[in-house]
Amino acid sequence: MVSVVPALSSEHAGSAASGRQWERLLADAGQLHLPTTFLKVIPPDFIRFEFDDLRTYAAEYHPGEHRLVLNRSLSFNAAGRVLKPLTKMTHKELEVLYHELFHAYMDYLASSIGGQGDDGSVSSELINFARMQQTCRYENVMIAPVAQRPNETELRYLTESESWEALNETWAVFIGWAIWNQLDVQHPGVDSMFRQQRLMEQWAQRLHAAFQQGELRGYYVPEDIDERRITHKRFLAKPSQITWGEAVALMSQVLGFNGKSVLFAQNIAGVSQGGAQSAPCRSISK
Repeated sequence: MVSVVPALSSEHAGSAASGRQWERLLADAGQLHLPTTFLKVIPPDFIRFEFDDLRTYAAEYHPGEHRLVLNRSLSFNAAGRVLKPLTKMTHKELEVLYHELFHAYMDYLASSIGGQGDDGSVSSELINFARMQQTCRYENVMIAPVAQRPNETELRYLTESESWEALNETWAVFIGWAIWNQLDVQHPGVDSMFRQQRLMEQWAQRLHAAFQQGELRGYYVPEDIDERRITHKRFLAKPSQITWGEAVALMSQVLGFNGKSVLFAQNIAGVSQGGAQSAPCRSISK
């Protein structure tokens, strides 16, 4: 049974409780040197946290409802009431959490384009870029019908909702990958990797290897009922993994990389500034 963070005696009290939980999340993320700028755009009461004994997925975000369902293991004392401190989570748990928080961020941007205040222009830029990439890259994709055989591919033409999900999942996979690897190179008790060139170099080398190996691939749930009887997810193939241009946009607008850090990562990975620019809008041909 799903455990929902209980409503308090008044709307004001409920909002205050959500605010305190969100403040703790932001404080913990800051202590771990994890990105918080994009999270601060989201109102404290926008996401409805719930906990359940999930079997099929590690977590589920429901856009529109703004509902984030996490495994009970991510709640304090596994009681299914409030989120446990980020400082007590494993790298994998933080990867999952940030993957889902990114979904919530995109949901917020899509429902209120432009965000709030000073972050508005950046928010609008990201959602507009996402819509462009959805049309350019994610309407026609290469998939790996059998996940265990990634080199066997097929061309698929996706519906609007499938292509939007494919983009969102691909980008969220990258966000989760980035968080896990930042934590892995950034040992507990040390400064942020952004302050240590050696750690940033390790992270960038891993990113280069991930691109080469086709690890940064998303997925989507087929709309067709008959196809869903065969598989719950269709995984994209390497030719349809995230592009460097998309990764750079997420690094700068979500992960907190400044221009110098982005350029350093590109140089380590052997990517020119031109190579990191978005390619002209072009679909995969038949």
